[in-house]
Amino acid sequence: MIDFHTHTPAWRSASWLAGAAFDADEFISFMDDSGVDRAVVLSHDGLFDPSSQANDELAAFVARHPQRMIGFGSVSPRRPDAVVETERMMSVLGLRGIKLHPWLQGFSLHEAALDPICETVQAAGGIVVSHDGTPPYSTPAQIAALARRHPELPVVLGHGGLHDCWREALAAVAQTPNLYLCICGTPPYAARYILEHAPQHRVLFGTDAGLSDKPSQDYAAARVREIAGWGITADQRQAMLVDNPQRLLGGR
Repeated sequence: MIDFHTHTPAWRSASWLAGAAFDADEFISFMDDSGVDRAVVLSHDGLFDPSSQANDELAAFVARHPQRMIGFGSVSPRRPDAVVETERMMSVLGLRGIKLHPWLQGFSLHEAALDPICETVQAAGGIVVSHDGTPPYSTPAQIAALARRHPELPVVLGHGGLHDCWREALAAVAQTPNLYLCICGTPPYAARYILEHAPQHRVLFGTDAGLSDKPSQDYAAARVREIAGWGITADQRQAMLVDNPQRLLGGR
């Protein structure tokens, strides 16, 4: 199983999202206990301050277990060094993609500054994950518009529309060939509907682990157990948890 949406601990940014402190070995223990073979790891601090320091700390965290954790960095598209930092994190740091959070970071997905960043990620064979499900800055349709500007770049809806926008997320994925949907924080009734109607090869799963008040990430472990109650087929489960993320990550 590949968990496509997890986070580092909060080292510097005190926020309402910050959970318990944990180290890389404790995070691997959560993965082992939950049956997670590999995890895409996003920076917590990078959500609030998408800096080179946050990317360095993320890279060091995943480097503790490089066969199990895959790092995605973050940049602020309005900063003059955004493209240079994107190049650095994809090459020097060995990260596999970028996480955008327009809602917290305060930018529009229609801004032209995003285009050279996306081109840099694409040239490195990377992936863009964007927070979605919280209007006005993070709607699935806005992210789909970015994906259509870069049709060869894999773009992932990080939360499958959450509670308010999951129908929009489903429609956007159906209409945008390079757009993927990660069921992460999406309510169970919506997850079942999405899996029944979405292109099966473009659905992923994430727990949002890393934000718990316990190093054991109990809420994330519960999200893994929740899948059993969705009533999905073995083929849907295999595609969502193994085949789709493995293909998207290129076997790395």
